[in-house]
Amino acid sequence: MDDAQIVALLVRRCVAGDAAAWEEIVQRFNRRIYNICYRFAGGGEDAEDLTQEVFIKIYRTLASFDAEKASFNTWVTTVTRNLLVDHFRKTKNDRITDSMDAPVGDQEEGQALSEKIEDKGVTPDQLVQKQQTKQLVQEALQKLSPELREAVILRDLQDMDYREIAQVLKVPEGTVKSRINRGRTELARLLQRTYRQVS
Repeated sequence: MDDAQIVALLVRRCVAGDAAAWEEIVQRFNRRIYNICYRFAGGGEDAEDLTQEVFIKIYRTLASFDAEKASFNTWVTTVTRNLLVDHFRKTKNDRITDSMDAPVGDQEEGQALSEKIEDKGVTPDQLVQKQQTKQLVQEALQKLSPELREAVILRDLQDMDYREIAQVLKVPEGTVKSRINRGRTELARLLQRTYRQVS
């Protein structure tokens, strides 16, 4: 039984009232949802509150999940994003993805872009350089428009494919590819400019 089948079985059990199945779903998806909430909220306490709200929403709407339409992972990400967008609209925050790129401690998932390629034998100098690079990448990401930033984050940090991102953002796949390409190009341009100023 593959992972998708296991999750589908957990969902069916949960909808039928199995509390242990719900616990398993929470354990499997807690880190992913928290990471997304952390990037949107920019703070640990807010991210924890939002994560709880997302799980309440998931629990209440679990019966509406349709495995024929999307993977559970995509459905969970969509529910999470929709709740976050609603939350920040209510709080009149017009830049909803400002902190999407903030680091989330030492957790594997959702690493900063500069941590995607990691050398285990790092010297202190390399460590400092790595931290500076991470900071520069974060600052550059914050300068992207929310649409471009969100697309880059979902692709490069959440490792979602184009089809899944299109489902989450409710835009055509071509638009997703375009936003990711434009986002990466703009990010590279900002980083080049920053490196020229630093050196």
